[in-house]
Amino acid sequence: QVQLMESGGGSVQPGGSLRLSCAVSGDTLSSGCLGWFRQSPGKEREGVATAYVGSGYSYYADSVKGRFTVSRDNANNTVSLQMNNLKPEETGVYYCARATSPSCWRFWDSIRAYTYWGQGTQVTVSS
Repeated sequence: QVQLMESGGGSVQPGGSLRLSCAVSGDTLSSGCLGWFRQSPGKEREGVATAYVGSGYSYYADSVKGRFTVSRDNANNTVSLQMNNLKPEETGVYYCARATSPSCWRFWDSIRAYTYWGQGTQVTVSS
């Protein structure tokens, strides 16, 4: 049974940084995508970034390029999201997600591409 568990959320002032981690169990992570999504109050869940397993490629929403970095730790079966220069509008619940299809990169920011989801971790950006 695949399980994902996020950690690292919290409160930060605008311009600050946070690092989220997602521990994956029950999965060999041999292919597919490991993604991060955000659901802000009153908005739909949206893709933030994803790591394409096996290729080293990563994909980012335009709004976070240059500020967010997604990375994998193969030894510990984790995926992390380093978020710098955070903005108030990036407040929300951040979810880690797993897509197993080798073609997940084509739809990396679609929630329908992902089968497994974590419970989410709250990120609040406020002064």
